[in-house]
Amino acid sequence: MNEDRIRQYYSQDPGREWERLLDAGGGAIEFELTRRLIERHVPGQARVLDIGGGPGRYTVYMASRGRTVVLADLVPELLEVARQQIAAADVGPNVEEVVVADACDLSRWGSASFDGVLALGPFYHLTDAGRREAAAREIARVLKRGGVVFAAFMPRLVFIRRSMLVPQEWGHLRDQEFVRGVLEDGVFRNDNPGRFDEGYGARPEEVAPFFEQFGFQSLGLVAPEGIAPVAYSELIDMASSDPESYAAAIDVLEMTASEPSILGAANHLLYVGRKR
Repeated sequence: MNEDRIRQYYSQDPGREWERLLDAGGGAIEFELTRRLIERHVPGQARVLDIGGGPGRYTVYMASRGRTVVLADLVPELLEVARQQIAAADVGPNVEEVVVADACDLSRWGSASFDGVLALGPFYHLTDAGRREAAAREIARVLKRGGVVFAAFMPRLVFIRRSMLVPQEWGHLRDQEFVRGVLEDGVFRNDNPGRFDEGYGARPEEVAPFFEQFGFQSLGLVAPEGIAPVAYSELIDMASSDPESYAAAIDVLEMTASEPSILGAANHLLYVGRKR
C-alpha cells in the first residue's frame, strides 16, 4: 500500500465522493441500502466510528439521526469537505471529532469504546494481508461486545472489468503479470496518473471467514448496489419520472442484495458482523 498515491488520488477532487452518493443511478442506491443496514443494526443513541469516511456523507446522516459520530480519514482534503458539510447540516453537536487517522492504527481510541464501526473505504486499499489483519484487529478492539462493523470491499473482478471499460487502461488486459496479480492476489496497481490506484479486490467467499477469525459473528454480505449497475441510466430516468416505481425498485434491490450469484461481479461488497 502506497499511502502517498492514495492521498494524491482522493485529494485531487475531494468533493467527488459526496456527490457520487447523491447519484440516483448508482451512489444513491448504495447509500440507501447501506443506510437501511445501519438502521437495522446500530442503536439510535450509539457512538460510531466512521473510519475512512472521507467527506462525511455517512457521518452527517448518522449524526442527523442522533448518533454520536467520530469521523476519521487518511486524506485531510476529504475531511475539510466533511467539516463544511457537517456545518451546513447543523449536526456539529453530534460529531465528536474529525481527525486524520489510519484504519490500521486506532490507538487514539480506547478498547470497547464504540457501538459501531463503519469502514467503508479502508479495505479497498489494504493490499498487504498484514495490514488488512491489523485493521480488522483494531476494529474488533475498539468495538464493544455486541458492536457491529460495516466493512466495504471491492470484488477483485471489478478491476478486470474496469480495465475493459476505461480506454486508458485497456493495456492492462495485455499484461499477464497485471492480470495474474489481480486474479491471484487481488492487487490492482494503476500506471495511469490520476486514476484509482493501490486497490485490493476480495473474493466474496473469503470475507466472512476473514472477520470471524477476529471474533465476529457474520450477519451478512451484500452487494449494496445489487443488480442495479446494468440499469443505472434507466434508474436515473425512473427516479425523476416515476418515483413510486423507483422506490419499489430499491426495495427489490435490497431483497436480492445478498444473492450469491451477483456478489463476485458486484461493484462493491458490504460485510456486516457483530463482535462476539
